Amino acid sequence: MISGVNLWPLIGVAVIIAGFILRFNPMLVVIITAIATAFAAGFPLDKILTTIGNGFIKTRNLPLIILLPLAVIGLLERHGLRQHAQSWISRIKSATAGRLLLIYLGARQLTAAIGLTSLGGHPQMVRPLLVPMVEGTAEVRYGKLPEPIRYKLRAYCAATDNVGLFFGEDLFVAFGAIVLMTTFLHEAGIDVEPLHVAVWGIPTAICAFVIHGWRLHRLDKMLSRELTQLAPRSGPDGAASATAKGV
Repeated sequence: MISGVNLWPLIGVAVIIAGFILRFNPMLVVIITAIATAFAAGFPLDKILTTIGNGFIKTRNLPLIILLPLAVIGLLERHGLRQHAQSWISRIKSATAGRLLLIYLGARQLTAAIGLTSLGGHPQMVRPLLVPMVEGTAEVRYGKLPEPIRYKLRAYCAATDNVGLFFGEDLFVAFGAIVLMTTFLHEAGIDVEPLHVAVWGIPTAICAFVIHGWRLHRLDKMLSRELTQLAPRSGPDGAASATAKGV
């Protein structure tokens, strides 16, 4: 048994769990967690404030890295990025929502596997490009989409990006999680090469692609089943039926 170990700093874990369950502001939860953990560890107040101040100074440029791309994307959307993406994909007659998301899933996994995790993402790829393209393919086939279906398509877009990134980045040997796992195993006396960890992540990535690809295939069937009755009736068949009713 290990004696003399202060377990009170672990109270920060409870603070994080409680804050997220109660849906408080994440930034506020993190700050309170840091202060609570520091007090539990016996840090004086001046040291706590000094540590927080140093951390702020070292990362003060981080908001610019996050906000500048959002500003650029906002300007592109204002000048018709979403409309152009939707118009372009609507010209491809064989495109469906499931097929488009399947292609994006494969591209997201492959690029994340070689460390290019920033090529996708919700603010820079899913919202301004992927969602309009997926909605455009559905609208070409079925007409105007009801709001529940529209939100379901957006959820599938976000989920596809998450699955591709999560299971793709585990194949990159310099990914932080792989380094953490190999370091932890090394300290426990188990020597494992990062390349071996990445290689054994390939079966999991393949399974994730197959499973989510099957869900995307079902998405096309779901859209066909629920939206066929909403498809536009224009064209030769619709004109013929209207003429027959007129007679």
